[in-house]
Amino acid sequence: MSEPLLSLKNVHAGYGDALVLHDISFDLPANGSLALLGRNGVGKSTLLLTIMGLTQMRSGTVAWRGRDITRLAPNRRARDGIGWVAQEREIFPSLSVEENLTTTARPGDWTLEEVYRLFPRLHERRRNMGNQLSGGEQQMLAIARALMTNPSLLLLDEPLEGLAPVIVDELIAAIRQMLDGRGIAIILVEQHTDIALELTTDAIVLERGAIAHRAKSAELSTDHATLERLVGLRVSGTA
Repeated sequence: MSEPLLSLKNVHAGYGDALVLHDISFDLPANGSLALLGRNGVGKSTLLLTIMGLTQMRSGTVAWRGRDITRLAPNRRARDGIGWVAQEREIFPSLSVEENLTTTARPGDWTLEEVYRLFPRLHERRRNMGNQLSGGEQQMLAIARALMTNPSLLLLDEPLEGLAPVIVDELIAAIRQMLDGRGIAIILVEQHTDIALELTTDAIVLERGAIAHRAKSAELSTDHATLERLVGLRVSGTA
């Protein structure tokens, strides 16, 4: 078997004295797609933050392309190819759309032309300031800005939260395009369980900061008892 792109082994992590994640282990292959599911407050966002190096590791290891990055600084992880789209979006409000994109740009296949092709709305709004965009446009910009770093792995923290159905449809289509022969892996945190499972190959369900269930996404999508027990079914308005 080929070496995993990302590997977590027996990870315990949290904030200060608070331990949130307990004995987390999984591998993600290159070009893989993983849905990270669970009820609110079970540690999904904390797991993404741990992959980015933004929590306190108590024990365990995080490896990237076979190299131990457990103590590597977040900015070094970003340079090495881990992209992160935070739930809060965190775009630069006083910069234009195009400035937001070029500020983070690194060499690679994802160029301005490519992200504008993925998100035509951003091309139309390229001269607008970040704080002049709608919530959906800000989410598009947050994803596009992360793509401009040309990551091998993109962490997406609830990218569809609070968005109008038409914007959700556009973002779903964009994520599909990203995964279609683009050489990028994703870990997707999303409360719309059906959408998350439709977009990914594998799934992990967290409960109280630990992995309670893991399965192929297609299998889990039909395992209604497990979904109801560990997640609580949430039917998408776009299904």
